[in-house]
Amino acid sequence: MPPDAFSPTGQFWGNPHYDWGKMRANDYAWWVARFQNTLSLVDIIRIDHFRGFAAAWTIPAGSETAASGWWVKGPGRSVFDAAMNQLGSVPVIVEDLGLITADVGELRRALDYPGMAVLQFAFDGNPANPYIPHNYREPMVVYPGTHDNQTTVGWFSTLSEGDRIRVMTYLGTTGADIAWDFIRLAYESVAEFAIVTMQDVLRLGDEARMNWPGVAQGNWKWRFRIDQLDPGLAAGLAQLTQTFGRDRKLRPPSGYDPYDYTIPGTKHALRNPWE
Repeated sequence: MPPDAFSPTGQFWGNPHYDWGKMRANDYAWWVARFQNTLSLVDIIRIDHFRGFAAAWTIPAGSETAASGWWVKGPGRSVFDAAMNQLGSVPVIVEDLGLITADVGELRRALDYPGMAVLQFAFDGNPANPYIPHNYREPMVVYPGTHDNQTTVGWFSTLSEGDRIRVMTYLGTTGADIAWDFIRLAYESVAEFAIVTMQDVLRLGDEARMNWPGVAQGNWKWRFRIDQLDPGLAAGLAQLTQTFGRDRKLRPPSGYDPYDYTIPGTKHALRNPWE
């Protein structure tokens, strides 16, 4: 990837590029098989670095950083057309973050795939920022943060005082429970889906961060412990899910009252996350 907010010299991965010409010759059979296998495991496919289908950053062999590369045109929608022709509807979410040029947006809209909005990227002081919820117009999936971000607690703690005030003003809160403030903001948005990390549900700081982009070692080591799963957290998520109509496929058990912080049929007392 070229230089960006995560890395001033770009992210150097060392991956070879796809031979799109050869793949096109057999109607993208490898990609179709990959889509088919993935859909046997999950309901929706998230495509990382979707922009590579429009154009990919190419770096000469032997380069020490990713700064000396150039863009090479990708296959466009032909890969997805091949998959849909052979498999039917393929539900996809695309990661369209970072350096997104007009051709990437045009490709996503032509395929009618929802893009991504990350709330941690929304508060730069620009009311027209596309990641801030009042600007959501197109199909969207909203995240407080992704695996590449700080946790929301960690992120908020590193902001300047002015930036924290900007966030709190938008939220209408004191920021004392910023992780759940952001979960609520995601849920109450008009985005088609809201996805939150377990680290934010547990209100953890950067000691629980999952990944540092551009850093090759030490990532993907965090795991939650079973004793961290307070049933009150589940009740809080259930309440938000129902309050904002995100329970289209998830129905509560008979007799469940979202304002009664107990689990039906158990002796667990639950903690209201809004207290």
